[in-house]
Amino acid sequence: MPQAPEQFGTWVRRFHPAPDSDVRLVCLPHAGGSASFYFPLSKALTPAVDVLAVQYPGRQDRRHEPPVDNVPDLADRIFEALRHLDDRPLALFGHSMGAVLAFEVALRMQDAGLPAPVRLFASGRRAPSRDRDERLHQASDAQLLDEVRRLGGPHAALLADPEILEVIMPAIRGDYRAVENYRAAPGRRLQCPVTVLTGDSDPRVSIDEAAAWEEHTTGLTELQVFPGGHFFLVDQSARVSGLLADRLARRDAGTLHEARI
Repeated sequence: MPQAPEQFGTWVRRFHPAPDSDVRLVCLPHAGGSASFYFPLSKALTPAVDVLAVQYPGRQDRRHEPPVDNVPDLADRIFEALRHLDDRPLALFGHSMGAVLAFEVALRMQDAGLPAPVRLFASGRRAPSRDRDERLHQASDAQLLDEVRRLGGPHAALLADPEILEVIMPAIRGDYRAVENYRAAPGRRLQCPVTVLTGDSDPRVSIDEAAAWEEHTTGLTELQVFPGGHFFLVDQSARVSGLLADRLARRDAGTLHEARI
């Protein structure tokens, strides 16, 4: 069973304890996603990395809690759950909506005078300054589910079960409302290197939109382009975990470049 250490309350899951690791990676899920999405990544990186996965309200063991349907409030609450993690260097990894939340949590760490993350990994999400007029959170359940299926998430088959749908629809809609209404504060920049991961056929992120993450940090940025769509990191799991392991082991500033893997 995953551990939910007392100091994290209900917010964090640890699937594979790594007490001797010298770096920690906090992973934030996509819209409609849950902490268990990162179980394979945790297994791949242990024991070198202590992997923690954030569990948003409204899903799995938190399914009876109302979803938090705006990014600032959700980022505030995640930051409060993480702010005391000061026993080893910390990096943040977020996929899709999780990348936006990782960015906002990192800004809150910065504003609180805490050490900057050693690296932000932004996966499957355009830069915060690259807005699109998206209103799927206002669409019918059928239209919203069609989009979720089109993106090819790892558990899309479960969406055919009416009982499961009744449980997870509020979280999916709340997450889409949060990320579609999100607008980054102009001029806010991180002070850490950023590694951007994207799929070369992701309908939600163009290469230019992914590269624009360099505008949001004073550190250096690298762009890694993988074969695949929005959930490229599932099919490319070995390459993604290898990249993370390498960057977390070296923890250098990186270089500004694009690489296709």
